[in-house]
Amino acid sequence: MRLGGACFNHFPQASPSGRGGWCKLAGVTKLFLPQTQLEEWALADKADLREGRLVVMAEGGAAFPVTPAVHFVQLVSGEDTQGLVSRVKTEEQLARLGAEQMADSVLVGDNAYEVVPGYVAEVAAGGPRPGGSEKKPDSEADLLAAFILNKMG
Repeated sequence: MRLGGACFNHFPQASPSGRGGWCKLAGVTKLFLPQTQLEEWALADKADLREGRLVVMAEGGAAFPVTPAVHFVQLVSGEDTQGLVSRVKTEEQLARLGAEQMADSVLVGDNAYEVVPGYVAEVAAGGPRPGGSEKKPDSEADLLAAFILNKMG
């Protein structure tokens, strides 16, 4: 996937029923997390959104900043002249495009897209492990990735 002009790898987990996709950018990892997945995590008391942050209970309450976004799944009508399919755009980027979001659809001019609403979580690489473990600290990106891949399955 693409987030703005930067790389954003597409994984099967970025589907409405999946876990998300990821990308590493200059010391920051960005993960797309579908709204449906976040709702499942909240119901299971595994993670929650609080004040613009994803709080991961299993990691001692570690919190990661999130930004509302959508993953463009497919073109429903028109032409994908801007190459949005398989990309992720934040609400700010949608506004710059003049796009209108309505639930799981986005209109950009005369083009209609099916999207997956969710959030982009930003994780700084090389951060200390929550809880101050004495062993060599893992990066926050590794912690969040492990949480998503291992504990959410």
